[in-house]
Amino acid sequence: MLKRYGHVVTLLALGVLQVPMIVVSGFLLMLSFALGMVFLYPTQVMLVRRMAELHRRLVTERLGVTIESPYLPAPPPPVPQPDGFYRADRTLYKTPRVPEWNNRFKWLLGDPGTWRDQSWMLLDPLVKLLLLPALLLVPRRGLAIYARWCRLLLDATAASRLAGQVSHLTRTRNLAADSQAAEMRRIERDLHDGTQARLVAIGMTLGAVEELVEKDPAAAKALLARARDASSETLTELRRVIRGIHPPVLAERGLIDAVRALAMDHPMHVTVDADLPKRAEAPVEAAVYFAISELLTNAARHGDAQKVSVDISAHGADLRVTVMDDGMGGADPSKGSGLSGIERRIAAFDGVLALHSPPGGPTTVTMELPRVLPVPEAAARKMPRWKMVVVTALWATAWCPTFPQGIVAAVFKIFGVEEKTWFLALHLPLPWQWPTIIGMIAVGVFMHVMAIRIPATHDHGRLMQDFSPLTLVKPWKP
Repeated sequence: MLKRYGHVVTLLALGVLQVPMIVVSGFLLMLSFALGMVFLYPTQVMLVRRMAELHRRLVTERLGVTIESPYLPAPPPPVPQPDGFYRADRTLYKTPRVPEWNNRFKWLLGDPGTWRDQSWMLLDPLVKLLLLPALLLVPRRGLAIYARWCRLLLDATAASRLAGQVSHLTRTRNLAADSQAAEMRRIERDLHDGTQARLVAIGMTLGAVEELVEKDPAAAKALLARARDASSETLTELRRVIRGIHPPVLAERGLIDAVRALAMDHPMHVTVDADLPKRAEAPVEAAVYFAISELLTNAARHGDAQKVSVDISAHGADLRVTVMDDGMGGADPSKGSGLSGIERRIAAFDGVLALHSPPGGPTTVTMELPRVLPVPEAAARKMPRWKMVVVTALWATAWCPTFPQGIVAAVFKIFGVEEKTWFLALHLPLPWQWPTIIGMIAVGVFMHVMAIRIPATHDHGRLMQDFSPLTLVKPWKP
């Protein structure tokens, strides 16, 4: 009870603070649009948004009602044209300041969440005043009503959620494209600097052999031996490049065996502890494999590590990978150690990377990729226990209002059967009998519909999760 009164006092204190903020924000709006001082408008919007975000956080954390942020994604920074100028509508600018300010102004002005915040800010003190008796006498009920009021105006809309998903997919696509371009540049560099140079050398050697085969057979024979050795080295180099694109063991044996093979060939002492019930999709396995390979390279090259442990585990449908080395630590993604590239690689699958690398070590990198592992069909379709109890109870009792208390009672009523037995409607006064019979039939039909609908919506929700836009993104293949 004291905790609820503490929440009430906090909300009322914020209500007192809101009154002068309303005056200030209204004055800023008037200056922005009535007097043309539009540069004050972003300040006014952000002032209101901070108060709205504070209430969202309080309602979510203290009252247990989740309110999501409703704002549309911020516009991306302006990109210069080939001539170096920045375009805003039909005007060109030398610097991005004016186009960036214009985009920000249009974003704030056109976001429906902005005007919903303005309406909430204006009405919220009045709502708190009207709810004051309930907040003081029955704080639990008053807080629940206030949470619903905040959710009405401050919660995310379908349009804002969709815009957020589109923005997320756009960022994911760009990250995947950047990572793919980087991989193509690496492969091109390896082929140009290694395989191509060796093939050119072999061609030149064979040309020399053609000139010496009649004049100096011994020298020609020596050059042929050299060309044979070069071709063997070229084949080894080409196999290394192929393994860098997609190791055959990864495609044939899966992620665990591929990482173990990588550990066996590595100069450091690498231990692998893996437990995956089923294989993930090939793009996911490739992304995780190359991320682990990059982390092992970083541990040897930058951390002077001697021992590395790799742990691969499944947490439901989530894949978690932990790589820990005994190096000197101090890893920093901004120093070009490859960690930013790993983040881009796993971001294509909504993956996140956590780094703990204090000076002196050890360095621990944890990667988690959500919903990338197949869930057993039985576990995916199994309903929660409470749903199963509700469905069983509905099927066990729905027959009673539908048939004996509804249809059978209606037949008795139509044909004038005097036997009332246990039919509830026939024991009531005459004007109430038909409404009761119809109501019983309606209740029974509703119970049958719910008994069918609950399992159907459960499977539909699972299918919608499986075929959501986030899971339909086509990840790149390295």
